[in-house]
Formats: sequence, structure tokens, C-alpha cells
Amino acid sequence: MRFRVLGPLEVRRAAGEPVSVPGRRPRALLVMLLLGAGRPVAVQDLIDGQYGADPPAGAANAVQAQVSRLRRVLEPGLIGFTGAGYRLDVDPDDVDVHRFERLVRQGRRAAEAGDPPLAASLLREGLALWREPPLADLPSAVAAATRLEDLRVSAAEDLAEAELGLPGGPSVGELRRLVAAHPLRERLRALLVRALAAQGRQAEALGAFEEGRRLLADELGVDPSGELAAAHLAVLRGPESAPPAGGGLPARLTSFVGRERELHRLAALRGSRLVTVVGSGGTGKTRLAVEAASRDPLPAFFADLSTLPAFPSAGSTPSVGEVARVVLWALGAREGGLRAPGGGDPVRRLVAALAGRPALLVLDNCEHVVEAAAELVRALLDECPDLRILATGREALGITGEARLDLAPLGLPPREDSPVRDALRYPAVRLFAERAAAVRSGFAVDEGNVADVVRVCAALDGIPLAIELAAARLRAFGVREVARRLAEDGRFLALDRGERGAVGRHRTLRAAVEWSWSLLTPDERAVAARFSVFTGGAALEAVLGVCGPDAADALEGLVDKSLVLFDGDRYRMLETIREFCAGRLDRAGERERVRERHAGWFEGMAREADPWLRRGEQIGRLRLLSADHGNLMAALTWAVRHDRPLALRLVSALATYWWLSGRQSQAASPAAALLDGPVEGLEEEYVLCVVHAAPLAGREHWARAEAYIRGFRRPLRNPFTAALWGMTVGPFASGVRPADDRVLGSDPWSMALGRLGWALVRWLDGEPRAAERELEAVLALFRQVGERWGTAQALDALATIAGRRGEWARARELWREALELLDELGALEETADVLAHRAEAFLREGDPAQALAGYRRAEEAARRAGREVPVPVSAGLAEVALLEGDLREARRLLEAALAASDGAVFGARHARVRVLLGLARLAEAGDAGALGAAAVSGEILAVARDVPLGTVLADAAEARAAAVLAGTRTRPSDTRTAGESGAGEVDAGEPVATPAEPGAGEVDAGWLVGVLLGAAVALRGAPVTGDRHAARTAAGGRALSGAEAFAEAYARGKAMSRQEALALLEGGAPARR
Repeated sequence: MRFRVLGPLEVRRAAGEPVSVPGRRPRALLVMLLLGAGRPVAVQDLIDGQYGADPPAGAANAVQAQVSRLRRVLEPGLIGFTGAGYRLDVDPDDVDVHRFERLVRQGRRAAEAGDPPLAASLLREGLALWREPPLADLPSAVAAATRLEDLRVSAAEDLAEAELGLPGGPSVGELRRLVAAHPLRERLRALLVRALAAQGRQAEALGAFEEGRRLLADELGVDPSGELAAAHLAVLRGPESAPPAGGGLPARLTSFVGRERELHRLAALRGSRLVTVVGSGGTGKTRLAVEAASRDPLPAFFADLSTLPAFPSAGSTPSVGEVARVVLWALGAREGGLRAPGGGDPVRRLVAALAGRPALLVLDNCEHVVEAAAELVRALLDECPDLRILATGREALGITGEARLDLAPLGLPPREDSPVRDALRYPAVRLFAERAAAVRSGFAVDEGNVADVVRVCAALDGIPLAIELAAARLRAFGVREVARRLAEDGRFLALDRGERGAVGRHRTLRAAVEWSWSLLTPDERAVAARFSVFTGGAALEAVLGVCGPDAADALEGLVDKSLVLFDGDRYRMLETIREFCAGRLDRAGERERVRERHAGWFEGMAREADPWLRRGEQIGRLRLLSADHGNLMAALTWAVRHDRPLALRLVSALATYWWLSGRQSQAASPAAALLDGPVEGLEEEYVLCVVHAAPLAGREHWARAEAYIRGFRRPLRNPFTAALWGMTVGPFASGVRPADDRVLGSDPWSMALGRLGWALVRWLDGEPRAAERELEAVLALFRQVGERWGTAQALDALATIAGRRGEWARARELWREALELLDELGALEETADVLAHRAEAFLREGDPAQALAGYRRAEEAARRAGREVPVPVSAGLAEVALLEGDLREARRLLEAALAASDGAVFGARHARVRVLLGLARLAEAGDAGALGAAAVSGEILAVARDVPLGTVLADAAEARAAAVLAGTRTRPSDTRTAGESGAGEVDAGEPVATPAEPGAGEVDAGWLVGVLLGAAVALRGAPVTGDRHAARTAAGGRALSGAEAFAEAYARGKAMSRQEALALLEGGAPARR
């Protein structure tokens, strides 16, 4: 049968037919039994509910008669009697009030877990059960009805909160109705303000706030709460700009209990840009920080520093750069892309990611990296004026202006015999009560158990983690047994209060953890100890692989006993428990053996996943590897110290993952630690170590890797090796052709990668048609395997070639598809590169405004990735400034780009910046160009010698032509267009100045300009459509020599061989025919 009491009593049979319950008193008695839903209700309670404080004589008999009447209309056996009272044997879910409370609890849990759609669905279902007023047939139940009504309004608030994150948002009309009924309820009004603002109704939102402010002042004499004030402030500020990708707060799996005063204190400290929550382990620092951040009006990002490893080459403690990398990844920022091996300074990238946008950064668990964390925080606060930081740790950071909140244990009742109502005012008791109710349905603190509950909380010193562990024991024991065990086993109390030399967090928590350990079976203890080697948790397969194939049953027991947490996909231990279990692993003498199994298992996992990263399933595999990033790096750290061959294999197995996920700079320290020592049979893996340790590798390491590369005569185990080597040192540093069959594998991805590298080399070296044919084949191979990263690289290269040829529509379509694929991967770094290439095409197309907007978008993508402005973006912005005559800005941007690209082993980008900087210097010189022309010519010659690629040589030839032109004096007298004067492929439509009477020296200079520009076309393999620099230089040369002579010179240059063009760049001047 089904029962409804959220309104007038309604009873229906399973088939849906209504059941009439006659009589006012039987109906009231049934409501009382329904509120118990399966629990006995004492006869005296039924009498009190019926008659109040003055029952008539024979009231017990009257109750019995009413029960008899109910039994006649309800199903047989539904009402039973025990010594404790009458009981209605129904499923609580068949009673609307209990179903409502369950749906509200589930909805709130879904909201805390970050699932607004599920939360909204559950809360709507619960609220739909209401018919008003609740418990209408039981007038005496005023307190219960009030509680339910309050829960209903609170659930409506939770629903509105969830709907604010969904399309369409909450119903403003419903919120207005609720606010009218509860005008002093501040959260409700804040939700109305936010809902109106989300619909663009800012004026109404401000009006709703002002109405509430006046009511609070007039009725209560108080100011608006922090939540309502924050909603008002958000309306005044307007929509927030988009935050960096990724980041966010961890899901809250349990309700927040017992720290309301500290929450208010943190809200009051929002005026301080740095607040540190300080306390011993287990006091709830992380939970408080997450709750405070979730209620803060600023967008919040969370970085857990406890996962930070320390590598041998980095010293005993992590550096500020390594701390910054952890924060960057927590923000969703990637590291260096395909064309930026090694990346930049992580602190600068983090500043770039956070500068200029209001945000709250939560730095959790700073205690083991306090000095590096303090240095990073100081830099962030200095350079990001809109940033606030909330840190947690066992000690303050010690920075000027830091506000400190000391987190003490939860408050305890002063006496064990405190009344229930008084005891529940203390947060330690409330926390125990709520967590105990979660593990034992129906548990509540009452007069019979309140003293035992207080004893348990006091024995554990009010430490939240210890209390939660103790509450979990109610699955197996009563509260009195829990209290007895704590009180009678002196070992626990001695460790809790007497072991002064213990680590801080153990000094207060060891009692609870030791006690939990004592309840484990031998198999559970063995698995718990072995589980401690995992960093960041593990999936079931990893647990079985490391802890033993028979560990499943023991693991289930550990979950039941709250030593291990399970979130549906992965198992993890609280850090305090993990450290305790690690000590037990040491005692058992198993640490090194289990660490070895851990490292071997994750090397196998990485090796097995590696091929899948080069297929259509790559995103799923990337997610799996990212979930185990801490374990993979912990395995590598152990292997670096104890098993060099295993470490080398791990570097190779992780190379593709590091590059596709943007984490390759994290490999630098462990890779550097492997550069010295034997590598017999692992030469390929050694080459990958040198590539990943590029910032730290010495000349002898590069030479050794070069020798290995030259000696390869078999297909490489990792097809990324040749490509990464080529990207790092350039195409001419080794004798290995990037697509050489002797080193590349025969699978489609390996072949495509090798051919991609060779196609890029051919394009850079002045063979665009051959490169394009090769890239089309490469694209087909990458599409065949469904691999996004390689497909995007091929599309980008094809689009660039098409754009330089003037095929703008084709180029834009290719870039559109490339950007879509990179968006699927979350590849912000590569996105920035592609946006920059597309912006360059806009510039060539003659649309500097679109180009500027494109470069700004690329700049924003790089900043969201935590990367400083990439070299192509700075160079592109400089080129826009140069063409628009803003020479000072152009030079500033180019000098910054020059510094950023300096030191690259393969310097094609660096060379392009040097060429542009030479053009800027010539433009700045103006009429005095002759003074600087010689210096610029010398610089251009150095560029040509350093990077002898066709496209770089072509840039150098054009720059030398500009320098030659600057060394002459032009006297404009008439203008024509390049299209009218020949050599129109340089540019059509540029004005051309012609001197009135050119002298012989000027004619020779004009001839040389024409030859150099023609040679540039020969070196590049094709003219660049829309190159305004070359067009202006051509116009000046034509003006000096005359149209006919210039056309002849231009044709002479186009017919040159590379050797002739190189001789020309070295300073030669071909004789005129």
C-alpha cells in the first residue's frame, strides 16, 4: 500500500484504488504510525499525540480500539504490536514523507558530487510529492510539520541552486512566490537575485536585493548575510570572464558539519589576499577550505600539493617551479606543444594563466613544501592583483600580510551527562551523529546513548577524521562498545597523548587509526599495508596487480571499515591512514618488494596504453593515464633510484602520454637523472631521456644520443623517438631521414608520423608542392587510425601552405577542422599555435584587423594554458605593428620573442624573429637607413648560416634586399603599382616610387634587390601571396632600377640554384647581363 501525509491523509492499494480511513482519531493515529515507518511507536506517544497533556481515562483502550478500526481497512498484518509499541510494517519509500526526505538527501549528495542535472531531477521529484499542508490530519504535530515545511523550502533552495547551472535556470516566478512567503530567508532571496541576473534582468535583481536589505534592517536590525551580499556584488560586477580551463573544486562526498563559525571567519577575511588555515592532521583543513571556496563569489581553483614528488636531481624538497607545475595542471593548463619542446618557466606560465582575472586559488597541503609554496605565493600576489589565495598546512607560510586561521578540534560538551539538546549544540557530537546515521539507518543521539557518544568524541579529542572513523565502526558495534574499547585499551590513549616524538598528524590521530587497524583481519592488514604504495588511489586492476590477485575480498573489507574509500571507479586512502599503513609495510619488511611490483605494474600499464594513444580511442586512454599520473610518476621516481633499465623503459612508455597531455616538462628531472650510466640494449630509450631532459642535458649527452641515432638500423620500439629528436635538434643534426624505413615501424601511425616530419622538413626547405602531396598522404593515414593529434598537425600544415598560396577558403576550412580536433583533446597549447597560423593568413589576405583579433585569441588560449605568449603570436603581433607603422611596439614585441626563443636547439622560429627584428630596425632608421643597413646585413647573414633551411634562407634574402634598399637614397616622383610594372607575384596593388634620375649605384642596388627577391622565391619554392614586406621592397627596387631591369633581375634570381643563392647571401652580387 502507498500512503501520503504531505497534505490530507491519502491511502491507496498497490493497484492504485483509494482506501477510505474513517474517523478523525484513527486518521491521526495512522499518521503517527506512518511517521515511524517500520519503527515501533510507544502507546504513550500515541496517547500524547491524540490527546495532549490531559488524556481521558481509558485512553490506552481507546488507542487499541482505533488500531482495530485501522486493521479493518488496511491490509492484514500491516499493523503489529511488540513490547515497544505498535508498528506499521511498510517500506519507508511507500510513505511520501520518507520518500521526500530520501530524495532530498540524494539530491544534495548529487549536488555535492558536482552533478547538477541529477540533483535537480531528484529534488524536483521530491518536491512534487507535496500537496500542502503537511500532516494535516495530526494537528498536534506542529514541530514535525514545521520541520518538514522548513525542509521543503530548503529543498526548493537546493533545486534553484542546481538549476542555476543548467540551461534555462530556475523558475523566477516560483522563487518570487517563495520569497513572498519567506521574506527574511536570505539564501532564498540571494537565489532570486542570481536567477534574475542570469536572465539579464539586473535592475530587477538589484531591486530584489534592496527590498531584502530594507526588510532585514527594519525587522531584525541586521545587515545582509555574506551570501546575499555576494549575490548583490556579482550583479554589480557583471558577467565574469571565462576562467582558465580545468581546475574547479573536488567533489564533496559528505555534508559539511561543525565548522560554521570558521566559515564565517573565513568569509570575514575575504579582504585579505592570503589566508592560511593552520592545524594538525585530520582537523578538517581541506574540507573547510573547499566549503569556503564553494561559497566564495569568485571562481575557485584547487591544487593539492600533497601529490608533489621530489626527484633526485631536484634535491630533497620540490622547487618553486615544481610546485608551480602542480598548480598549472590543477588549473587545466598544459605544457609545451609540438613546436615548443621543453616549455618555459612554470612560474611565469602560472602568472600568465591567473593575471588579470579575479579568482580564488586554494593551495592544499603546503606543509611539506612550505618554502617553495611561500615563494610561489609571493610571486602570484605581486603580479596578479585580482587573485586571492586560501592555503592549508600545519604551519603558516610566513608572508607579510598573511591572515591566519588556526583550526582547533571540534568543540565538546563539558560533561558526559549533558542533556541531548545541549550535547547536540556541540559540533563534535553533531558530526558523530550525522556520520553514524549514514552508516546505520535510524541512528540518533538520545538519552540512552548520549553519554557514550560524548565519551567517544572526547576520547578522540574532537578530531574530525578520528570521529568519522569511529562513527563508521557502528556498522559492527554499538556506541557503548566503541566507547568501552577506546577507554579500556590504554595502548590507544598512550599513543594519542603520550608519543611526543611522533609526526604531528599521528600524535592526534594514531589512536583512531591504530584502533581501526586492530579490527582488520590478517589479509586485510596485508592489503592495507601494500595499498599504501599507491599515490592518488588506484583502479581495481592495479590493486590486484600490486597487492596480490586474491586481494579483492580484503579490499571489500577495507572499504566497509572505512580504511579505503571507493568512488565508483577508484579506491583511495586518506593520507593519514596511508602514512600509517606505509609504516606497517616497513615493519613487515615488504616496502621494496611491493614498490618494485608497483613500478613494474605501472610500467606495463603505460606500455600497454601507449599504442592506444595513437588510435581513435586515445581520449579514453589519456583519461585513464591521467587518473594514475601520481602512480606513474611515483613508479618512475622509485625506478630512477633502484632499477635503471626499468626507469628507461618507463620514460619511453610515457613519452607519447606526456606530449599528448602536455606534461612533458615534468619528465625533465627524472630523465636527467638517467643521463649518466650504462644503457646497453636501451639506446633508444636513452635518446628519449636526452630529449625530455633538454634543459638539463649537457653537450656530452647530446653527442652520445647523436651517436645512437646514427647507429639505428632497426625499427624503433617507440615511433615518437625519431620525431621528438627531429623537433628538438632539427632535420640536419643527424644522418637519419625522418621517414627512413630502417627506424620507423610499419603501422599506419608510425608511418604517418615519420612522413609528417619529412613533409614539414620539405616545406621548411622550400619544396611546398612535394610537402603538400606528402601531407595529403599523411592526413589519410592519420584519419585511417582516427588519431586526433596527428590529424590536427597535418591539417594545420596543409592550411598554412594553402594560405601562403592565396587559397584562403580552403585554408580556413582546414584550420576549422584542426581546431575542432584540438578542442576534443583539450590541447590549448596547440590551439594557440593554430590560431596564430590562421591569424598570419588573415594578415596576408590584407585584413590586419582580423589578424590582430586572431593573434589575441591565440594569446588568450596560451594564457589559459598557463603559457607565456608564444613566439609566433609575439612575432605576428609585431608584424601587424610593423605594417601599421608602430615601430616602437613592433620592436618591443620582437625583442621579447627573441629572448623567449633564444637557446632553442632547433631555431627556425628564432631565425624568423631575427629577420623581422632586422626589418624593424631598418624601418626605425628611416632616411638614415644606410647607417644601419650594413649591420642588419651582417645579422641576416648570421641567420642564414645558423639555420640553412629554404624558408629561412628566403626570409634572409628578402631581409637583405630590404637592407640594400635602405642603404640607398630614394626620391619618389611618381607612383605605379607592382602589377603594372612586372614581378606582380610579389604583390599586386602596392604603390611604387620611381626616382627622377637614378644614378648608376642606385641602378645596381635596384638590380640586387630584384635578384634577392627572385632568389627568395626560388629558395621558398613559391611566392607568398600577400607578403607586404616583400612587395614594399620590390616597389623600392623597381623605383631604383626601372621596371624592365627589375623584372630581368627578379627572373635571374628565380632561376638561381641554392648554391648560387647562398653565395648571393654571403655578399656576392651577380653581374648584369
